Amino acid sequence: MSLEAPSERARVTPGDIALLTDLYQLTMLQAYWREDMNGEAVFSLFVRRLPHQRNFLVAAGLDEALRCLETLHFSEAALAFLGQRPEFSADFLAWLRDLRFTGQVRAMPEGTVLFASEPILEVEASLPEAQLAETILMNQIHLQTMLASKAARVVLAAQGRTVVDFGLRRMHGIDAGLKAARAFHIAGVNATSNVLAGAVYGVPIAGTMAHSYVQAHPTEADAFRAFVELYPDTVLLVDTYDTLDGVRSVVDLARELGPAFRVRAIRLDSGDIGKLARESRQLLDDAGLDAVRIFASGGLNEHTIERLLAEGAPIDGFGVGTSMGTSSDAPSLDIAYKLTEYAGTGRLKLSPGKSLLPGRKQVYRMERNGRMVADVIGRDDEDLPGRPLLVDVMKVGRRIAAGRVPLDQSRAHAAAQLRALPPGIRTLEPADPAYPVDFSTALKEAGERAAQRATTS
Repeated sequence: MSLEAPSERARVTPGDIALLTDLYQLTMLQAYWREDMNGEAVFSLFVRRLPHQRNFLVAAGLDEALRCLETLHFSEAALAFLGQRPEFSADFLAWLRDLRFTGQVRAMPEGTVLFASEPILEVEASLPEAQLAETILMNQIHLQTMLASKAARVVLAAQGRTVVDFGLRRMHGIDAGLKAARAFHIAGVNATSNVLAGAVYGVPIAGTMAHSYVQAHPTEADAFRAFVELYPDTVLLVDTYDTLDGVRSVVDLARELGPAFRVRAIRLDSGDIGKLARESRQLLDDAGLDAVRIFASGGLNEHTIERLLAEGAPIDGFGVGTSMGTSSDAPSLDIAYKLTEYAGTGRLKLSPGKSLLPGRKQVYRMERNGRMVADVIGRDDEDLPGRPLLVDVMKVGRRIAAGRVPLDQSRAHAAAQLRALPPGIRTLEPADPAYPVDFSTALKEAGERAAQRATTS
């Protein structure tokens, strides 16, 4: 027996999520089970180093990660699939049938700004439970944190102007496209073209027409007239043939309709956007259409947006697609999920470039006059200056109130966090100096003791 082929399945079920893991997680689970290694473990999820193009990250993906932990189980179909593998015994699969996640999770709330080496979340559970959680947690936190961090840069570059997500058609599959729209909303993006994200998450959706609509009509003017008759309060795409002629067609339509004209914006999607925006603005203003806004799209990213606004381009909003939807300049994070304690003893790694300090941790953020000043990563039982960033979000395998935060609350939290960034860290270029993050003395001493035990035993 095997799982149905993808073409025969309506969707992935909660019972399948347990198989969304690496094979070695399951082989280790069977080894833990055989050795009766069921003690309490602590795992920490963090990003080792920031991409060169990033001064900060924005935490996202926690809601879906916790949802996966709450429903984690092996369905009969999943167990039957594993039963075909030579690695797994029938007794082990019988044990898997009853396995559920019953542990605790502490995490940074979604929307929190974070830096390298800082735990985004920590899992405390039996060793098998915590081990099985690794792949799904990394998968969910990595994607949304990477995309929220990219979107935050776009939002900062736009300087309060509207930003709309246009990236769905070039994102990496259905799940990524859906989760991206959610992450973008947390980071401050105003709307998405993704209708499913609107239905699932309540994210505002936006969109009007494509070039094909204009092409399908005898003339551009005919297309505009027909569209406005159905959607009076709309945005007209003016660059299908000649951009400025398209703007003139909008002006002609305004004269034709008189007080009934309610078009709220034109969209520029190609060419020298800055030059065309200035010329379009002039044509609109000369016709008394100063209330008609200019919306730009077409291969934009945070750097082009920053440059357009620095040059004084009269643009009121931006549609950003591929660059934001794939985080094209930094499409992955050096994310890790590592064991830091087992059976009450701190565990560490001494691998070059991948060293790890032991034990449960907390991140303490010092702030002054509403600005972030510095972070210290310490032991979770220390009383250090600053605001602790990790909070309890799950106990005994179930989310508590802090793990059920409404999406708009996470969005508001992210906005406050971005406002609190030091000016040098808010910039698009690599910050020099970087935001200061240090380890507490007690944590470093614990690392030295653990290293001595590991190297002398």
